[in-house]
Amino acid sequence: MTPAQSMPAADNQALSTERQALMAQLAQSLDYDVAVIGGGATGLGVALDAALRGLKVVLVESHDFAKGTSSRATKLVHGGVRYLAQGNLSLVREALHERSLLLSNAAHLAQPLAFVMPSYSWWETPFYGLGLKAYDALAGKYGLGSTQFLSRTRTRQCLPGVNAANLTGGVKYWDGQFDDARLAVALARSAARAGALVLNYCEATGFMYANDRIVGLRCRDVETGNSIEIKARCVVNATGVWVDALRQMDQPQVGKPSEPMVSPSQGVHLVVDQDFFPGTHALLVPKTADGRVLFAVPWLGKVILGTTDTPRRDIVREPMAFKHEVDFILNESAKYLKRAPTRDDVKSIWVGLRPLVKPPQEEGAQTQSLSREHTVLISASGLVTVTGGKWTTYRAMAEDVLSQCTSAGLLNSLPTSRTTHHALLGSVAARDLSTRNPVSLSAEPGPHLYGSEQSLLASLPGAGHWLLPGLSEAMVRFAVRYEYARTVEDMLARRSRLLFLDAKAAAAVAPEVAQIMQAELGRDCALAAFLALADQYAVVP
Repeated sequence: MTPAQSMPAADNQALSTERQALMAQLAQSLDYDVAVIGGGATGLGVALDAALRGLKVVLVESHDFAKGTSSRATKLVHGGVRYLAQGNLSLVREALHERSLLLSNAAHLAQPLAFVMPSYSWWETPFYGLGLKAYDALAGKYGLGSTQFLSRTRTRQCLPGVNAANLTGGVKYWDGQFDDARLAVALARSAARAGALVLNYCEATGFMYANDRIVGLRCRDVETGNSIEIKARCVVNATGVWVDALRQMDQPQVGKPSEPMVSPSQGVHLVVDQDFFPGTHALLVPKTADGRVLFAVPWLGKVILGTTDTPRRDIVREPMAFKHEVDFILNESAKYLKRAPTRDDVKSIWVGLRPLVKPPQEEGAQTQSLSREHTVLISASGLVTVTGGKWTTYRAMAEDVLSQCTSAGLLNSLPTSRTTHHALLGSVAARDLSTRNPVSLSAEPGPHLYGSEQSLLASLPGAGHWLLPGLSEAMVRFAVRYEYARTVEDMLARRSRLLFLDAKAAAAVAPEVAQIMQAELGRDCALAAFLALADQYAVVP
């Protein structure tokens, strides 16, 4: 049997996330094989892989899982069409393979999605079409569908909201989309089911040393302020754009600052009603006026417009869009959409920071040219740092991290990774990838996003009490009991994606959500902080 086939029934899958018990387990001062710092895609992937190989694993995250970059993606599971144009065939081939695994292992949270590139010049359809035929060839048996050359009429049928003026045709190809934050939670819960101790709101504050080698880390429970020491043979810094801050804490390096690994770039996304771009196909413009890429992606009943690629020096938890970025997205969207949205039409605006790997001695490099591939670096003290990459390849990145740990002697020889066909918690049976019906992630959110755990969700109090379409009282209770949710933001930004879909609607329902969470947790759930955040997501510069 494969791991997916041998998964226990849904009612037996749900592990309690009662925090007091988890913190008590952490305080037992046990020795771990691997301690992971960072609860984004990469860190969670490492924790799951290591736990499935039989290692004793702990993961700590200073905020919530996927609070940073990993909840702010463009929601695409892709091989990287633009990387193909750059000639990086090995990266594309790896990503296409990983795309197929993610679609299979998280079938309730990821699905195939058809894209159309509209053509407004005679040469665009054959030019881009031939490139996408090469994309099909690289995908091989992992392909999701064949690239098609579309007539003007067929392009308009696939993209009912497209600007038809001067339209000559188009090209249709296949990639995937997913719910990034819920996938991160599924990874955290799957790692816990495999035996890992996984904690959010537990901040790494320093390292423990013996003979100038890292032998563990010090942490602080953000909720209580209590300090904890964790002994570990191998410590992995998987904090994304924040990896350099942890590297500077590596004591043997003090006095000789480490050269930064990351050059942050921010991507802005605007969310509008689906009326502006109806249908189930996504739009991709491969080269806008300034050479960037424009997406219009149907997602959970709304449409995501984006994105930008803007260098920035500061690394903040809640980056804000620059006015010129919003101008760019709206101006470019107006060229390709029949009905152009304005600032007043934006339901939510959110920004993600990409941890682009910075080449040595290349100050001022443009972020479009920096590497999207991941990098693993092991310091003299044994701190393992991983950064770069993208959601699609999180599983392969985790494999590489553990391989590097073994090669460096931080871990003994390990069995082969078991994540290749390991269905994540909640995943329904592996989908038949020949089925081309992208519905669940294009439609409004609902119980279908809980996959095999829908019956457990339905058994909770408030299953029939809808706070608004797509969000029930039972979903709030489920998030607290089984999904590590501690604050209103955890619930409305990442367990439900309402903040990312409609910030004003999220603010309106937040008080009722806070009451339910407070009844479950017996503590304040940071309602005021969430309302301030929702205001930020609702204001378009």
